[in-house]
Amino acid sequence: MKKLIKLIGEYKLATVLTPLSVILEVILEIYIPFLMSKIIDIGIKNMDMVYVAKIGALMILMALLALLFGALSGRFASVASMGFGKNVRKALFYKIQDFSFANIDKYSTPSLITRLTTDITTIQNAFMTVTRMLARSPFMLVGATIMAIKINAQLALVFIIAIPVLGAALVIISTKAFPRFKSMFKKYDALNASVQENLTSVRVVKAYVREEHENEKFGISADNLRKAQVAAERLIICNMPFMQFVMYACMIAISYFGGNMIMAGSMDAGELMSFISYVSQILMSLMMISFAFVGLVMSRASIARIVEVLDEEIDITDRECDENLTVKDGSVEFENVSFSYSKNKDNYNVENINLKIKSGETVGIIGSTGSAKTTLVSLIPRLYDVCEGRVLVGGYDVRDYKIKNLRDAVSMVLQKNVLFSGSILENLRWGDLDATDKEIENACKDACAHDFVTSFPDGYLTDLGQGGVNVSGGQKQRLTIARALLKKPKILILDDSTSAVDTNTDAKIREAFKKQDDTTVIIIAQRISSVCDADKIIVLDDGKIAQIGTHDELINKDGIYKELYTLQTNQ
Repeated sequence: MKKLIKLIGEYKLATVLTPLSVILEVILEIYIPFLMSKIIDIGIKNMDMVYVAKIGALMILMALLALLFGALSGRFASVASMGFGKNVRKALFYKIQDFSFANIDKYSTPSLITRLTTDITTIQNAFMTVTRMLARSPFMLVGATIMAIKINAQLALVFIIAIPVLGAALVIISTKAFPRFKSMFKKYDALNASVQENLTSVRVVKAYVREEHENEKFGISADNLRKAQVAAERLIICNMPFMQFVMYACMIAISYFGGNMIMAGSMDAGELMSFISYVSQILMSLMMISFAFVGLVMSRASIARIVEVLDEEIDITDRECDENLTVKDGSVEFENVSFSYSKNKDNYNVENINLKIKSGETVGIIGSTGSAKTTLVSLIPRLYDVCEGRVLVGGYDVRDYKIKNLRDAVSMVLQKNVLFSGSILENLRWGDLDATDKEIENACKDACAHDFVTSFPDGYLTDLGQGGVNVSGGQKQRLTIARALLKKPKILILDDSTSAVDTNTDAKIREAFKKQDDTTVIIIAQRISSVCDADKIIVLDDGKIAQIGTHDELINKDGIYKELYTLQTNQ
């Protein structure tokens, strides 16, 4: 909670002015029934119209001032709550940006989306409730109770008995409702997962004519969410009828006992009317407190989910690194490296890797699916940290570099080719924001992308659509390679990044890599042809190095590489 309170930030003034305006509004509202009793018991009783007009004018003025402070409190509350929501959303988004891959693996994407949207909206609404309703209701409850007791302490016993009953009901409802709302938000995660998966894979769904299956799956998620909402709301809806029952019971009792007091001469009619107004204020304030508690119960689950992310310990940090240390060359060395995604030493994904790659070398990595090729190269830009041993880049342990300095020197084209909404030019400039048009054109020519880009009517200004939906898989791969080349990295890692291009284009791209004299190129591939001309080929098997050598050396030895070569070339 402390972390969230700090996020009020620049909206502290609006946050303070909200309850202050509410309190001034309540003071005026509490005083108005007192003036009304004076009009009846003094002005009307004595037929003193001047007194009635004087007190009436004062009541109108106080009502207008109460309206003004009410409007101001609404505006201050809106500014404060919307600003608070913005700050929480920014803090959560920035925190996620700092996550390592290991941190990201812990949370599902739909869950993070729900936290950034639904959960923050719930917290935002709760913040407005706290600053307005929870400032108004207790103050009005106390003030109206004092005034009612002042008018007739004996009659006040009626609602004083009712208050603990209502309080107990609130506690019971809020305690029982919290776990149900927590479960409800998990159903929101599942629904978002279904929507996201379907929309990102809509082409596959249509290609396999699976619309009916997806509709059924979405229907199940939506129905599960409905059931969770009903289970949560079932308790909450009991709150209103119970509150109304107690409120009307109090009114009937007060009217009965108050009427008898008037007939006995121990109470004036104006006092009873004023007393009933105060009782209405008391009971309404209790109802508002109950509504606020309902909102807080809902927000409690959201707060826990938000704080969970904000408190997540970042797996990879560089706080104590030398800011001036930069990568001097593209040499890479693995010293007794072992790694496990689960941090389990009995189940390493990469085990006891010892490997030296000289700066400027082209290295191929090959192996069967699941042999940990991607895992191995992910340790170079420190997307994950080793569990044992160390990885050196440019002669220094990767943990000695600031993360920005290290990753600026490493370009990695991931297996999943990701492009963003916007033009081709905007996407390419992710590699270098200051790249000239000539540099962009040369990078695209090296990646065999220039010809198809210029064939579009808008050329490099062609809009790619969300995720690059307007280009083919092979075109995506070439654009991501061009983007990586624009970075002018010391180390270029290509993770199966030419699998969607033909062998002729693949050969041209590999030929272009040879121009990168000072760049260490690491190529992960399934095709032998993609790595056969590399200076060194590493064959991985179940997270371990099975073979190392040149193409000619490896095809002359029995082993995995020769088997793959024989299968792919039919020789």
